[in-house]
Amino acid sequence: MKNIFTTFFLLASLTAFAQRPAAIQPAKLTHAANNLASKDTVIESDTSKETKEPQYFYVSLNSNIFVNTKGGAAKRFSPSLEVGRTYGIFDIGLATGQLNSLGGNDTAHYFEIRPTINVFSKGRFAESLTLGAGYVISAKQGLMSEITNGINFNVSTTFAIAMLQGYMFFDGTNSSRSAQYIGINLTYNFLKPHSVNKQRKKAALLNTN
Repeated sequence: MKNIFTTFFLLASLTAFAQRPAAIQPAKLTHAANNLASKDTVIESDTSKETKEPQYFYVSLNSNIFVNTKGGAAKRFSPSLEVGRTYGIFDIGLATGQLNSLGGNDTAHYFEIRPTINVFSKGRFAESLTLGAGYVISAKQGLMSEITNGINFNVSTTFAIAMLQGYMFFDGTNSSRSAQYIGINLTYNFLKPHSVNKQRKKAALLNTN
């Protein structure tokens, strides 16, 4: 009788031990499913961020020459410097420059706000439109406006060159005038190495659709 009781006890213990992993497995599967769902959520979130437009600061140097006017190179040459920020296809910058290169002419110095939009882009090439407004210091025709078209080529993610053609309009109390120019624009983009904005800029340059 004692042997039978001992045998029955051993069989019951083995049965209970064999059933224990089956009770643990659903909990492990639930935990694994939660981890997989969490990983999928992170991947989807990171992917959605990559679809945003790049944003960064830039500095541009313009070298313009007035055409259809009289005068030598010093009177025609109009340099300017622009600092601004890019928001995808839209730029907003503050520029300062000279309407000519004649020394000691205070009426040639101006300040201007330049909003620019890329009306077309494909790969490294883009066409831009600028509508600027500013003020010429101490000039009788002090109110200045500008409309410019540019053909831009992105040499890299940080450096671009453009050919410009535009018009400037000067208005005063008793008189007004306009001028036409062509020029070259050099732009440097402040993008940190391996940054998200630099990756987005690179992706935009490689996109030929």
